[in-house]
Amino acid sequence: MNFDLSEEQQLLQQTVGRFVANECPAARLREIFDGDEGHDPLLWKGLAEMGVAGLALSEEYGGAGLQMLDLAVVAETLGHGAMPGPFFNHAVGSLAIQLAGSEEQRQRWLPALAGGEAIATIALAEEGGWQPEDWTLQAGTTLSGVKRHVPLASLADLVVVGVAGGGFAVVERAGGGLSFESVDVADRTRRLEALRLEEAPCELLPEGASVAGRVRDIALVLLAADAFGGASRCVEMSVEYAKNREQFGVPIAQFQAVKHQLADMTLEVEPSRGLYWYAAHALDHARDDAPRTAAIAKSHITDRFMQVARDSVELHGGIGFTWECDLQIWFKRAMFDRAFLGNPGVHRARAAAMADW
Repeated sequence: MNFDLSEEQQLLQQTVGRFVANECPAARLREIFDGDEGHDPLLWKGLAEMGVAGLALSEEYGGAGLQMLDLAVVAETLGHGAMPGPFFNHAVGSLAIQLAGSEEQRQRWLPALAGGEAIATIALAEEGGWQPEDWTLQAGTTLSGVKRHVPLASLADLVVVGVAGGGFAVVERAGGGLSFESVDVADRTRRLEALRLEEAPCELLPEGASVAGRVRDIALVLLAADAFGGASRCVEMSVEYAKNREQFGVPIAQFQAVKHQLADMTLEVEPSRGLYWYAAHALDHARDDAPRTAAIAKSHITDRFMQVARDSVELHGGIGFTWECDLQIWFKRAMFDRAFLGNPGVHRARAAAMADW
């Protein structure tokens, strides 16, 4: 049995990695991070031209027809580069329409989403929480209420809204009835907004209630994959800094305590790679196990990302806390991945309940 990525998956990851390195180096990333939008249309256009926008959408709707593991390894690569933009919310929103929508809805919306001409986002959080059982907005032909922490809401052409009963409704920005309030968030690579709906025209996705949990699990796995990529980058940045930072005339990488710290950080991160790989694989091939493994992957890997980011700041010393140090971008991305869709404690409790602990 093969427990590694296929050659095609490795090539996909390498191709996306080269694009991120070439088109969004540290200087460009910082410009976007320090800007107002958290988005660069040219970067998104480049990813869409590579097929990333519709990677896991069916070929009949213009997508690449690949599996969740393929999408997850791309999420890892984008997390490694702290890539700004709508990849996460677009992927989840598009798959929600494919899984829950009628054939007419899929034919109408998915081709533009697959090609990147339109952008989707997800509006799930309410005052009571993130999970399908927490959603309270009542949907008919229109939708009214407030959704919190919506990624790049004002940028999206389609908003997939979680509604009462654990279903989904789609609201088109062009239909009106939407207003947005910017939220001051730490991670400026993925801006969040509060979304107010006032009798906004909407369409219910007929299979929403039956697939809401699966859509949530897809989002958890993509957050876990992003966190793994970000944590790996923190380790790499720390190793590079330790090789170049000198104290008492020698690189600090030669100090035994620093060697131990770097080894501990690596051991925190690397073993969790298989955790998100299997969680992504389970979404397609072990459906009964998918909810539990998605919860475990999200809770564990985002926690490790946060801890490794803290350790990296500590190893960098005083400069690690400053705006001028690029490490702060990944630290803030760790905060996003850990909190979005519920903190690790929420999903550990869910995993324990599913295992009858």
